[in-house]
Amino acid sequence: MRNPHNERVSSDIDSAKAERTCILSGEKAARDDFVRLAISPDGLVLPDVHARAPGRGAWIGVSRDALENALAKGKLKGALARAFKGAPLSIPDDLPDRIEQALIRALTERLGLELKSGKLLMGSDRIAQNAREGRVAWLGHAADASEDGSRKLDQAWRVGSEAEGSGLKGMRLPLDRETLSVALGRDNVVHLALNDRGAAERVASLLRRLLHFQGQAERNAAGMVDDNGQAQAAPATTN
Repeated sequence: MRNPHNERVSSDIDSAKAERTCILSGEKAARDDFVRLAISPDGLVLPDVHARAPGRGAWIGVSRDALENALAKGKLKGALARAFKGAPLSIPDDLPDRIEQALIRALTERLGLELKSGKLLMGSDRIAQNAREGRVAWLGHAADASEDGSRKLDQAWRVGSEAEGSGLKGMRLPLDRETLSVALGRDNVVHLALNDRGAAERVASLLRRLLHFQGQAERNAAGMVDDNGQAQAAPATTN
């Protein structure tokens, strides 16, 4: 992508926790909570979810519905024109869909990387055993996972985390088993667990951003236990 000079995105200068301002709402938040937009060499506005494109960027922290409304009313065009200092711009009609797909891709790619590193567990029996032994830092269920199967793993996790009665439960993901299976190259992926807290934080960060864009900000994407095995931020029951 080509961007007008201005914003440097070097990791040495621009940490993931650096504060940004949404061009539509004016709200401020950590960079990881927003989605960066950049422009291609021909002026096409595209999502830059990893914030790696050089030059100036524009940040949005609104939901998909709010973005679609701003796009339809011309507010997004005006905000981008100000953010990019009058550079020639072309906003695709399907920008909201491109952003959502980019966020989903970022999440599934991260899950794939955690799988390759040996930190992602799959299969009910394997997850249940690790959960009971206190070796699960994060637990997730496909959108179409059965309530019974999810409930049993949630209980095993609470037992292993010494968090019975806390409400700690796995995250109901905004991805079904088919999507997870294709993304991870495995058959019938229904339940996922991470055995490393750092990996759990990386996945939870991407998941929070996706849920927020989908308008599900009230759902807690953390659902983790800390390094001492204590329950932390049990997700709400909203699905």
